[in-house]
Amino acid sequence: MPSAELHDLTLAEAAHLISVRKLSPVEYTESLLARTEALEPQLNAFITRTPDVAMAAARTAEAEIMRGNLRGPMHGIPFALKDIYDTAGILTSGHSRTCIDRVPDKDATTVARLKAAGAVLMGKLATHEFAHGGPSFDLPWPPARNPWNTAHFTGGSSSGSGAALAARLVPASLGSDTGGSIRGPAGLCGIAGLKPTYGLVSRAGVLPNSYSYDHCGPMARTSQDCALLLNAIAGHDPADPASSSRPVEDFAKDIEGGVKGLRIGVVRHFWEKDLRVNLELSAALEQALEVLRKLGARTENVTMRPLQTYSDVKIVMAETELFSLHLPELIARTGAFGQDFRARSLAACLFTSEDYVRASRERRAMIEQMQPLYRRFDLLVTANGSPARRLDAHDPLAFWQRPNFTSPFNCLGGPALSLLCGFSKDGLPLSLQISGRPHEDALVLRAGYAYEIATGFFNRGPDLKPGAAPAALDPKPWRPDTSQVEPAVRAFAENAAMCAGLRL
Repeated sequence: MPSAELHDLTLAEAAHLISVRKLSPVEYTESLLARTEALEPQLNAFITRTPDVAMAAARTAEAEIMRGNLRGPMHGIPFALKDIYDTAGILTSGHSRTCIDRVPDKDATTVARLKAAGAVLMGKLATHEFAHGGPSFDLPWPPARNPWNTAHFTGGSSSGSGAALAARLVPASLGSDTGGSIRGPAGLCGIAGLKPTYGLVSRAGVLPNSYSYDHCGPMARTSQDCALLLNAIAGHDPADPASSSRPVEDFAKDIEGGVKGLRIGVVRHFWEKDLRVNLELSAALEQALEVLRKLGARTENVTMRPLQTYSDVKIVMAETELFSLHLPELIARTGAFGQDFRARSLAACLFTSEDYVRASRERRAMIEQMQPLYRRFDLLVTANGSPARRLDAHDPLAFWQRPNFTSPFNCLGGPALSLLCGFSKDGLPLSLQISGRPHEDALVLRAGYAYEIATGFFNRGPDLKPGAAPAALDPKPWRPDTSQVEPAVRAFAENAAMCAGLRL
């Protein structure tokens, strides 16, 4: 196969060719390393590239396969990791100055499982600081750029994963999702990304954000690819206290089963009332629903809680947990963190223990209130946030001021998949979400794959030219206007910060 075509292979296509010895893992890895070398300067997708490690693993995989020892679909498949996954002997920075020299001596559980499956590590990918802040220009590594237009945002926080996959630098990556950090980049970069059921994939050896909300999961070109990747990493891990002991199914076994007869609830009020989307995305969502109906699914509008309520609960709990994790470092050297991370994390000192308990109880009520919907419907469909905005238009305060489409499914804990559902007039990806009952990840992926095959959007890639300069950006220093803050509010905030041990 000509090298120029190798990067367009999906994970499933590459795995099949490797299994029948029509694709050399060495040749495949060499091709992707060369593509990365040519395109990375305009994307900033990687923090650390590991070509020597990759080639050694590819040679080992090829030798084993030629001896008839095929370990499975991931054998010989290159992948890259969001740089919060521990990798023995390789920098794991969390995209933070505070961990600029952090080199673990042990792999994360998921990394060890991928290596055991014979996968080929190509490097560590950009994220937002500790998988939380936004795209910051004041950190040792620049923010990743969207391959569809390098002036635009990738989404976050699995930003490098979204960029690398959309640019066809790798066919597989692992991201993390606390409030949408897999599905956000998947949506804005036009790929597939699954937030699995809570507890399905181990978080041991992954830099934490929020113990209550963190999910690790697959990102790839298609839902089928995500299923194959999930097969390699899912399963109980005693090193993660939240890990599910439920037996793991084969998520790819029935991937071609289609959606005929499935009952799909459409959470239309999320995008028409709670957080209105533009006309392009609205039209794309209507077209996507029509595709699902033509495939045999039955759709019906349903009502969940207002979008804002899920964001409120998630923010109180997750920000409190994040703040407690990083408080010693925030006290010792606040300025070592990026401005965006500080803008998000420091405000959590205002939350009280009562706030946290009330939010926890409200979350339990949310989960319980979903049970009638879960009994009536097999799947739920709603919007994802797209198209991407300019990278230099990012506003750190937006995190606190408006909800997003992804947080509800972090609160509820069930699987949620982001899919490409079209393109804007400017050629930027548009996306939707499919969600399901907890532990029905396979059904969600099956529905996603049926939609992908029917539409073929996943076959379209960005037009990237080796040697091209990235788009010019003009990031402005962020200086929030505090002139209108009432004295009583200012005093309350200062007192909360001092009580937390922060120096003003």
